Amino acid sequence: MDQAPGSPQGPDDQGPQPAQSAPVCYRHPGRETGVRCTRCERPICPECMVSASVGFQCPECVRGAAGTGVSPTAARPRTIAGGTVTADPRLITKILIGINIAVFIAVRSSSSLLNDLYLIGEWPPAPFVPTEGVAEGEWYRMFTAMFTHEAPWHIAFNMLSLWWLGGPLEAALGRARYIALYLVSGLAGGALTYLIESPTTASLGASGAIFGLFGATAVLVRRLNYDMRPIIALLVINLIFTFGWSNIAWQAHIGGLVGGLVIGYAMVHAPRERRNLVQYGSCVLFLAVIVGVTLLRTAQLT
Repeated sequence: MDQAPGSPQGPDDQGPQPAQSAPVCYRHPGRETGVRCTRCERPICPECMVSASVGFQCPECVRGAAGTGVSPTAARPRTIAGGTVTADPRLITKILIGINIAVFIAVRSSSSLLNDLYLIGEWPPAPFVPTEGVAEGEWYRMFTAMFTHEAPWHIAFNMLSLWWLGGPLEAALGRARYIALYLVSGLAGGALTYLIESPTTASLGASGAIFGLFGATAVLVRRLNYDMRPIIALLVINLIFTFGWSNIAWQAHIGGLVGGLVIGYAMVHAPRERRNLVQYGSCVLFLAVIVGVTLLRTAQLT
């Protein structure tokens, strides 16, 4: 029954309340969030969240506290993974994209340079072929292949993925941890390709590192208790392309994904009191596995 105007309203007689929409990040109005800055109480999304001793803070409050004379640890809280908050949270991502584009331009202007950069185990006996391979001691190919692309569509797809995934991860992990994740994931993809693929098959591209970012993003989303469905759906779509399209080195994708999951988990779940040891120790151990796999395959081919 409706209540007469002016009559007192009891606790159980409240009328229907208007539905309240979820708050959105004040820096990214299109992103709903349930987290607020512990200083200014404005809503912030994962990209803007800076881990503090209690809760999270927004980038403006972190920068504003830097000149207040408070101790550095109190004035400049760390990211969720313990990284240092920076003014440009996408700097390393921009540099990585720039390196990939620069190598792509150089490769397009010199086919001989391409032969020196891509990943290949070994060439069959042919004295007129100058290229050798990882089995002949050219280990640097495991690294250079991560930044080498030949087809325009290939580098376009990888760089778009790097920009989309890399920025939020760099902001969440910090620069040093982010670049460690990227490189270890890329090397893991190269190592698995070298181990399983025919030694005379050439492989190139940043896809292994990109899939590592996918894995780490899934771990981060889970850590923040956000909806996992979008990232899982995107990952499934990419895996369908991986196994359904010819001329794709699925080994690089899977190796990078595993590397991203392992390193990403170590980055965001490391205990605060042993954070650096767990995070960078995991990177070193995973690199040791990569080196072991490379040595094993080289011994099989020589």
